[in-house]
Amino acid sequence: MSEEVSARLKFALEIARAAGALTLEYFQKDSVQVERKGDDSPVTQADRQAESLMRERIAAAFPNDAIIGEEHGEVAGTSGYKWILDPIDGTKSFIAGVPMYSVLVGVVHDGESVVGVILVPGLDECVYAAKGEGAWWTQGELEPRRAKVSARASLADGVFVNSQVDGFAKRGAANAYERLVRAAYITRTWGDGYGYLLVATGRVEVMVDPIMNIWDAAAIQPVMEEAGGTFTDWQGNACIDGGEGIGTNGLVLEEVLAITRDFPPLS
Repeated sequence: MSEEVSARLKFALEIARAAGALTLEYFQKDSVQVERKGDDSPVTQADRQAESLMRERIAAAFPNDAIIGEEHGEVAGTSGYKWILDPIDGTKSFIAGVPMYSVLVGVVHDGESVVGVILVPGLDECVYAAKGEGAWWTQGELEPRRAKVSARASLADGVFVNSQVDGFAKRGAANAYERLVRAAYITRTWGDGYGYLLVATGRVEVMVDPIMNIWDAAAIQPVMEEAGGTFTDWQGNACIDGGEGIGTNGLVLEEVLAITRDFPPLS
């Protein structure tokens, strides 16, 4: 790992934890103010403040890096590095007082996602990775250990998770959801960034997003790949800008793609 990537991985962990701590100040509090954005998705002051915190720290430490985030748009850079931020991935869980929301920090270099952090503040759990250096998993005060996907080779023995069932219908792919449910032994909506964390740590075999933004995907790709799994679009292309996502342990990927390839790509 180059010194430049190493420095950004360390910093990504630092700002994710700082942003996570900020979100916990609002979590399960009656004072949280919820607004609806143009697409009807919710946003809170915790989302906006957590992203602002990360942006300010990145600008001070890496002033030539570009930044893009869900809440505050894009800032150009000249270094070839771009930070991609989702301050609260799973805002619906957050406003419901459910701790399965995450802070996502990704770093892209010349178009390639090279650093990813998935932090779940409410559970004090984190998976992080840099390209070529493996994925690492922390829980509470435990020492970091390797994050590894499961060895289950069939969905009939595995777990399928997703963020929101009606997302498949919005995509025009309700039938894909039904087929995945029939194929899997267990189906749950332990979704958003947390769903991918579960795949990367061997507790779930596949997480599927029918609709996905780049700030949802950038942190996830290096984590999934370095944990020994895959992150692709619905056609099987390894990318972060396909508008959709599938994270698997690798062994069930073709079984999942046999279903999702029946639906036209979004991009």
